[in-house]
Amino acid sequence: MQTIINGIIDAFATCRVKGRGQYGLFKWAVCSRGWGEDMKKTVQSGFGAAILMLAIGAAGAAVAQQQPVFDSKEALGRSLFFDTNLSMNRTMACATCHDPAFAFTDPRETEAGRAVSLGDDGASLGDRNTPTSMYARFSPAFHKNADGFYVGGQFLDGREPDLKGQAGGPPLNPIEMGMPDEASVVERIKENPVYVASFEKIYGAETLDDAAAAYDAMAESIAAFEETAFLSPFDSKYDRFLRGEVKLSKQEELGRVLFFSQQFTNCNKCHQLQTSQVSQAETFSNYRFHNIGIPTNTAARAVNGKEADFVDRGLLDNPGVDDPVEGGKYKVPTLRNVAVTGPYMHNGVFKDLRTTVVFYNKYNTKKAAGQINPETGKPWNPPEVDANLSLEELEHGPALDDKRIDAIVAFLRTLTDRRYEHLLEE
Repeated sequence: MQTIINGIIDAFATCRVKGRGQYGLFKWAVCSRGWGEDMKKTVQSGFGAAILMLAIGAAGAAVAQQQPVFDSKEALGRSLFFDTNLSMNRTMACATCHDPAFAFTDPRETEAGRAVSLGDDGASLGDRNTPTSMYARFSPAFHKNADGFYVGGQFLDGREPDLKGQAGGPPLNPIEMGMPDEASVVERIKENPVYVASFEKIYGAETLDDAAAAYDAMAESIAAFEETAFLSPFDSKYDRFLRGEVKLSKQEELGRVLFFSQQFTNCNKCHQLQTSQVSQAETFSNYRFHNIGIPTNTAARAVNGKEADFVDRGLLDNPGVDDPVEGGKYKVPTLRNVAVTGPYMHNGVFKDLRTTVVFYNKYNTKKAAGQINPETGKPWNPPEVDANLSLEELEHGPALDDKRIDAIVAFLRTLTDRRYEHLLEE
């Protein structure tokens, strides 16, 4: 039974779901591969629908009582990840903003487009773009390295040291899931007899009697799910190329060579972790923090209620950081699935992947056209924080012509995991 539940969740996670809000049971577009047809047949039965409802956290206690106890942190965390009952109005789960059908990012349109996410209250909008949860497990614990640079952590400012800390944040954030305190979340967990039995089996009989311990266990379980290979499959075209299974096109190969070049681009200054260019464990981030001069997303600020003089200080908003030289810096994101996880930059200010490459190129090109934002037809807006720019990294390498820009974009598209390749065509 547990295998069936896990399989259906995996199937659900690789399928496109139509409609907004709850994960509607019969509003499917069938997966492009894998579990799609099997899931469709399963959902068409009442039994299959009931299992699916449990799997995505949409079932009530009556359905839950029919299901077995979760026997691992990963399986429990998988169910919690999809459970909308852990939000104040029961409309929002982790998977709402980290939708597995969209490479664990938020596909919902808001007044600010897809730049920022809508909260459980149906009104609150964030100020930063929701990053993918995929490959997040590879970010090291937040620390200062031997060279004196901050590295790692979770969230764009590294304010949580690890995935467990990150998982515990959204349920209590008033503009996200909106629960008032840990005890309230635990009461929601206790409504589900499967969860009660599962927490007792995995964490001990008294765990749910202690709100702090239970909340910690919940976050740990969600983190355990996020640490599974399902969120880091390493099966993109690039990975298959490294394994000798496919060939890159001439344009993709040019982009690959340019990306890893020590001379002709600045890409790998921040987006290469491994020393080898052919490492099959490359996450395309060194997890350091930089200010690259991103302008304010004025469209998002116009609708999300931030004061006119508000400044997002990036790393300096991390409670563990107080040095002004860290202002305006954000953690370097992974580039895996980058072609299907727009909009881009920490505030979603750019819609198109090519725009991001053109933006980086503005630091090196002397051509007037290079100083124009292709999405607005106007000069690039000034940085939100104009101090502490990482000019050493940004100004490394010569200017790129259109051919090389297009080649880099083509290479970045090869970093799309197999189950999301259909999104490249949309």
